[in-house]
Amino acid sequence: MTCTFFGHSTAPENIESQLETAIINLIENHGVKNFYVGNNGSFDGLATRALSELSEDYGIKYTVVLEKIPGDNDTRLDKYYPNTMLAPGFEKALPRFRIIHRNRWMIKNSDYVITYIINPFGSGAARFAELAEKKGKKIIKLGNY
Repeated sequence: MTCTFFGHSTAPENIESQLETAIINLIENHGVKNFYVGNNGSFDGLATRALSELSEDYGIKYTVVLEKIPGDNDTRLDKYYPNTMLAPGFEKALPRFRIIHRNRWMIKNSDYVITYIINPFGSGAARFAELAEKKGKKIIKLGNY
């Protein structure tokens, strides 16, 4: 079982414990052992940090799915990013559509989606959460949407 994440790029730090509880619930009660997370914004950062902390205790695997090849001075590839990959076929997408390609790939390859959405209007996170729901993925909502 696999889970991915979609949330606002400006997620507050105070949702971290709620996020961690949701991840632990998926691990302990639903057999989720594999996680895909993006690398854009604070919600992705919170998810990555929680996964990093939980990986040793629970034996889970998490992969940060990049939308582009990182540059030499990309500081995002720190201790929280030990496992990275590019979404297969990313090179076929135009650069401005690579995040969309990556997010669709993560939805396709996941059973669960944890979201943090407080405002659905104009939100890419809300758009991908809606797509995941249409594809029959199980959604765990942390925001008030």
